[in-house]
Amino acid sequence: MINFTKRLGAHNGWVVFLAGMLMWALSVGAASLAPPQQLIQETSDKIQAELRKINYKVDFAKAVEIVEKHIEPHVDFDRFAALVLGKYWRKATPEQKERFKKEFKTMLIRTYATAYGEYAEWDIRFKPLKDWTPDKKKIIVRTEFVQPGSQPVPVDFRMIRKNGEWKVYDVIISGVDLVKNYRTSFGEEIAKTGSLDALIDRLAERNRQAFKNGAKASALVQPIPRA
Repeated sequence: MINFTKRLGAHNGWVVFLAGMLMWALSVGAASLAPPQQLIQETSDKIQAELRKINYKVDFAKAVEIVEKHIEPHVDFDRFAALVLGKYWRKATPEQKERFKKEFKTMLIRTYATAYGEYAEWDIRFKPLKDWTPDKKKIIVRTEFVQPGSQPVPVDFRMIRKNGEWKVYDVIISGVDLVKNYRTSFGEEIAKTGSLDALIDRLAERNRQAFKNGAKASALVQPIPRA
């Protein structure tokens, strides 16, 4: 007669062993990530965990709140905004800079809230860092966002170290560089109207409409609609 107790015990032993090996492999994988990669992974995990608890299409404001809470500390919005406006940033008054930065940040956060909400089951695959050393000041973190049933989406983060902390200042999605994309779009808008204030006003109105209409009004890389 077969001793099922012994067989079950042996089976459980293998399960525990394999589970332990899996956890060890995962911890080694996480530990092997460089600090800027770890930041991307940890921030993404926190956003993902909280967004799973809500329906972002029903409570879009809450989704934006979640994304803002986790992204804002790790994005250099001053540098991001300055690069996007280019020569117009240098000519802008302090008040215009603050207004533009506020509306640009709002736009980025709400569009990322939409993107994260649409692809709630993503996983991040990191590519090897090029020329990484612990004393690096700037780095490009290359990743792929993997979604079940879809092709991986390449997402690269340009990051800079400020006061010992890594911060994102540009994102490249499927080859589309957000800084260059918005610089072109905003530059055309300013050239057309001759006014940075007009651009900021249109950004502010677009943000108001987005929150009024919810997630439907957001798109990740989309220039300001023309009049």
